Amino acid sequence: MNDLRSSPIGRATTRIAVDVTFLEMRMQPDAAALPFPEGYRLALVEHPAPSFYLDLYRRVGAAHCWWMRYEMPTAELTALLHHPAVSLYVLYTPDDNVAGFFEIDRRQARQPYLSHLGLLPDAIGHGLGRALLYAAIRLAWSEPCQVFRVNTCTADHPRALPTYLNAGFRKTHVLREIWDIPDDLGLPIPETLRLDTTL
Repeated sequence: MNDLRSSPIGRATTRIAVDVTFLEMRMQPDAAALPFPEGYRLALVEHPAPSFYLDLYRRVGAAHCWWMRYEMPTAELTALLHHPAVSLYVLYTPDDNVAGFFEIDRRQARQPYLSHLGLLPDAIGHGLGRALLYAAIRLAWSEPCQVFRVNTCTADHPRALPTYLNAGFRKTHVLREIWDIPDDLGLPIPETLRLDTTL
């Protein structure tokens, strides 16, 4: 089933195809917490400004075709970020630079959704990703929870899906989606994802 996510008429776009894997966790895992390296800290950011959030979103997600939040009207994005059931956690380095973040959406009762999770490019490869995911899992199950959901796609880091599976998530289904990404966002689009629209 194709899901064509289009940009407003009149903007040049690049069309890509991604396979989206949907996953869920129906039991709280027994695994022990994974500590962050010394000096790293995870902080809840309350009522983040859209500009702060979109800077995080770009720095973490640009290489993975994260684009949909740019298309949200500012008022809609602000309402989402300030909703009491939506939480943004930022991982900081020992010198207080951003290393990554995750976002948990609890607007559906007892069914939290991991909206986003990722690291800045220079933070990848140091074991931070697994620790960040395990922190998100602990927080999701710290409140009444029946199922914790997440999805990843072929535009994400290749280790994303194995990391989710190793943490205890299980696949439910995979969908092919077609995205029209606006060129004016300036995102680097891998050739392997592009669709030939001249045919």
